[in-house]
Amino acid sequence: MHYNFSEMIDRRHTNSVKWDVAANELPMWVADMDFRTAPGIVDAIKRKADTGIFGYEEVPQAYFDAVQHWYATEHDWTPDTDWMRFVTGVVPAISSAVRRVSHVGDNVLVQAPVYNIFYNSIVNNGRHVLSSDLRYHDGQYSIDWADLEAKLAEPLTTMMILCNPHNPVGKIWTSAELTRIGELAAANHVVVFADEIHGDITETGYGYTPFASASSVNAANSITAVSPSKTFNVAALHAATLIIPNENLRNIVDRGINTDELAEPNAFAIDGSIAAYTTGAEWVHELNAQITANKQALTQVIQQRLPQLHVITGHATYLVWIDCTAVTSDTTALCTFIRQKTGLFITAGSVFGGDGHDFVRINVACPAERLQDGLNRLVAGVEDFQQSH
Repeated sequence: MHYNFSEMIDRRHTNSVKWDVAANELPMWVADMDFRTAPGIVDAIKRKADTGIFGYEEVPQAYFDAVQHWYATEHDWTPDTDWMRFVTGVVPAISSAVRRVSHVGDNVLVQAPVYNIFYNSIVNNGRHVLSSDLRYHDGQYSIDWADLEAKLAEPLTTMMILCNPHNPVGKIWTSAELTRIGELAAANHVVVFADEIHGDITETGYGYTPFASASSVNAANSITAVSPSKTFNVAALHAATLIIPNENLRNIVDRGINTDELAEPNAFAIDGSIAAYTTGAEWVHELNAQITANKQALTQVIQQRLPQLHVITGHATYLVWIDCTAVTSDTTALCTFIRQKTGLFITAGSVFGGDGHDFVRINVACPAERLQDGLNRLVAGVEDFQQSH
């Protein structure tokens, strides 16, 4: 390996959302990795800093060329750069698109359990959350197609937010599944917003399919959001790209991101993103190997030491979804207990909706040594919880 994914970096007292915790606590909750980003990104930011001037910037063609290059070489999809728009973040772009593509009082469909901030983007803008919950059976998740079709057909449903790959369950949707979703959405005049921010983080031997690449129907009726933020651990760069093949839809969304002032980059966003997409491939491949090994280590520990829990097999993201039904149906209480007893800070699944109250989510994007510490705390916490309840 060329890169060091074993370095134990002390991130306390660095204004880190993740690491703003007590001295004895170990945070494994928010989607933020404990690895240094790719060296090419750091070098690009240093070169930019050395100029000493940080005035207003435009987004150059080189930025869009870099995005295109990445998706062509990593995901076998070559989106036209004319389809792309720079935005300062995926979540602000979702909220802006909700305001432009749907109307107050409309339904925006999601598939719970799902990334909790989707709900905020919907409700805060006066729309209604309509969930076609994923079906959970024999330890695996799947789409309830009859329910999805019925809810897309509701007259007030005008938009769907698709998480591809799916957070928190880690599922990679197949090309066939994406095509079917696209056909149902188009037939019912529902625009699909595909959040693909986790698409680069897939286990060794697996890859994801961009929604718009699955079919011409999907391409004509979708907004895709991508970003280096999760892939390279650069969320604070505030850089993302919307890919919208349909010109009319693109103009509608474009008007929104300009009205909402989401199209102006900060001083390091462009240089950092170009470096990520043009120099970072090998780093990501090695990162994915480390995350794959970490997931396997977690699964093995739980099978051997906490067999009452069940790890959901998801081949994407560095977030692991764990079924705690045999221990409790209130994982909020479980997570609170574990944090108080052991200092381990993980996410209770209820915030994701659906059946999340039976699950916890753990971030394994950290050195193996730190992961082992977290797993030891998890085992102790669950065992103490069961003894005291």
